[in-house]
Amino acid sequence: MAQPMALPAEPCPDCGGFPTVHITLGGRDRTGALRTITAHCPACHGTGTRSIRRPRRRVTA
Repeated sequence: MAQPMALPAEPCPDCGGFPTVHITLGGRDRTGALRTITAHCPACHGTGTRSIRRPRRRVTA
């Protein structure tokens, strides 16, 4: 029996497929490493893709 194919994932239109970025805060800490924070895309929640919804088929009896 044939299995349904998964739809290919489309890149998120808000982040363009780059869902997580590290932003430097300026300066360095005591060990010499850059101080950074991580920001995730709020639209895709850091996945980089958006879900493609199939239209629902109506079942009638």
